[in-house]
Formats: sequence, C-alpha cells, structure tokens
Amino acid sequence: MSLDADAIVDRRRLRRKVTFWRVAAFLVAITALAGIIGWSGAFGSMSKRSTHIARISIEGVIVDDRRRLKLLEDVAESDRVKAVILDIDSPGGSTVGGEALYQKLRELAEKKPVVATIGTLGASAGYMTAIAADHVVARHTSLTGAIGVYIQYGNIKGLLDSIGVKVDVVRSGPLKAEPNFFSDTPEAARENLQAVIDDSYDWFVGLVAERRKMSDTEARSVAQGGIFSGERARQLGLVDAIGGRDAALAWLKEEHDISSDLPVVTWSVPEEYDDLPFAARMSHAVGQGIGATVLEALGGAGALLGEGVALDGLVSVWHAQDASNASSGPGGRE
Repeated sequence: MSLDADAIVDRRRLRRKVTFWRVAAFLVAITALAGIIGWSGAFGSMSKRSTHIARISIEGVIVDDRRRLKLLEDVAESDRVKAVILDIDSPGGSTVGGEALYQKLRELAEKKPVVATIGTLGASAGYMTAIAADHVVARHTSLTGAIGVYIQYGNIKGLLDSIGVKVDVVRSGPLKAEPNFFSDTPEAARENLQAVIDDSYDWFVGLVAERRKMSDTEARSVAQGGIFSGERARQLGLVDAIGGRDAALAWLKEEHDISSDLPVVTWSVPEEYDDLPFAARMSHAVGQGIGATVLEALGGAGALLGEGVALDGLVSVWHAQDASNASSGPGGRE
C-alpha cells in the first residue's frame, strides 16, 4: 500500500510541475504576442490610472492628424493628468496641420498647465506648436524659429522643349491650373500665390505676437524665415528659458504647485491598425517589413523627392538643404 501511496504522491507532484511550466509557457507566449501586435499598450496604460504628468511627443513632419487631435482631447478630459509636457523635435510641416495642432493645444492649455521643451529642432510649424504652450524651454543649441510660409513647385518646360513635347490645356479661367509643370508662371498667377502666402504669414505672425507678447513690428522682425539657436531665441523673446525636462518640471512646481515627484507618463498615438483583427495586423507587419527593405534598396533615391510630394497645400517647414536657396522676403523658402 505504501508503494501505491508514494506513486500517487509522485504523480501529483509531476502534474503540478507540468501545470506550472504550461502556465509559464503560456505567459511567455502571451508576452511575445503582445510585443508583435501591440497589446503592450494595454498594460502600459495602467500607469495612467494614477495621478501623473502627461508627456506628449511631437516629432517629425507635422500633418493634420485626427488621431493625435483625439489623443489631446483624451488628455484634456483625464482627471489623472495634472499637467502636460510637450517634447518637440520637428522641422514643421503643413500650415493646416500646424494650425489644427495649435488650436487643439490651446484648448488643452485652458484645462491644464502645458509646458513645451524643444529638443534638436522646433522650427516653423514646430515652433507654432511650442508657442501653444504656456511656457517654452529650449536647449542652448536647439534650432528654432524659421517663422514663415511657402509654396514650392517645379517646372520642366525647358526639358519638354528640348525633346519636342508640348502640353496644352483648356481651362475656365487664366488662373486655373496655375502654376503648372509645363509652362512659365504668369505674373497674375504668381501674385495670386503671393496673396495666399501673405495671408497665412500674417496669421502666423499674429500668433507669435499674441503668444510672445510682442508688437506686430517686433514679431515681423524675427519672422523672416531664419532659424535661431535656443539661446538666441531666448534673447529675442521666442522662448522663455534654457534647459530640458528638469526646467519644465521646475516651472510647473513654481507656477502651478505641481510636485516634481509626480511620475511623467508618455501618452502616444495608437497605430491605426490597433483595432484590426490579428490576421490583418500580421499582414500589416509583413508589409512594413517589405516596405523597409524596398526603401533600403533605394538608398538615397528618396532624397530626390521634395517634401511637397508628401505635404499638400501651403508648407511651414524648415530643412537644411533649403538654407542656401532661401528667397528674400516673408513667406519665402526657408
């Protein structure tokens, strides 16, 4: 009988061990799967259930992004968020994208203190984003400013003439389909474009004057399309202080009595495919891998495409390759 009892005990121990390792394997598999399909965000959101300071990153080219605008609405409505830090590293983008982001940030700032930190770059529409905050901090060597608007288009008339190709058009008026790639730009069309640029530029300058407490003359004097170091921007009144996150937290403490000990939690825009079924997510991931491979094979060919290919309408963006070709006057290329 004792042998049978020992055998039963051994079998029970074996079953417990097997069960333990099965559960462990299951948890490992779930964790790995979460990393693949983006479920990790669900676990990360747990920290948002406690009182905290929200960090929102504004990176890359700014476009009209409804998902980011919705994120800002969620931050504004969260009782757990006591303040917001904007981490900006952007050359700017479309004027419409910058306008929509600015307005949504001002709505957010009506409900919670907002401080902006400019990293490597906060120019054009990126700077517009920064001045939506109540306080702007930059590094000594940050690049900022580049206040202005432009529209850019190509012309291949000379090339077509050399190979004997002519393009005709039938249109309802002399400004329709102007400017185009196939003929010289008429002066009336150029004046029409300049009027649109001037309207957008005046609006941008008005924001700078209002938010930075400058006169119109003062704002226009610093809004000639040029960039400034963070220190120079501070001297000109375009930013408030030099520093990084510590300086932002210190301002929140001093001006709004918000403890620097509160955790800073990153709020990020979810991927568009978060709500897709598993198979669709996997298909997207495979497609992304193929796309990356193609771009790598192209190498520097992507640089041949101007940012206008990706940005519709008027543009408020700064990038170094334009610096040597800057045109004079407001609204020119930066």
